[in-house]
Amino acid sequence: QVQLVESGGGLVQAGGSLRLSCAASGRTASGYTMGWFRQAPGKEREFVASISWSGSYTYYADSVKGRFTISRVNAKNMVYLQMNTLKPEDTAVYYCAADPRYGRVSVLTSDYDYWGQGTQVTVSS
Repeated sequence: QVQLVESGGGLVQAGGSLRLSCAASGRTASGYTMGWFRQAPGKEREFVASISWSGSYTYYADSVKGRFTISRVNAKNMVYLQMNTLKPEDTAVYYCAADPRYGRVSVLTSDYDYWGQGTQVTVSS
């Protein structure tokens, strides 16, 4: 079992930046792909970004490409999401997730077995 805890959310003006962090604990997350997803009120949870175990492969939703950067520090069991040039439509609860199947870097919610509790990001116009 892997426990994930997100932090770093908050209220920011449009054009601003936030850095989300995800701390993994419990059973080692060695080899796991990590992802960030978000869910806005009344909408389904959607993919934001994912990163392979080595960090060599990253994928982004078109809506955040060029503005968000996912990274990880395996020695610290940490994953980050740097969010720049934030827009009001980025407002959502952001979730960190882990996929234990080595070698797969998925964009599908259903492929991730472990989820954090979420952190709220609100972007004001």
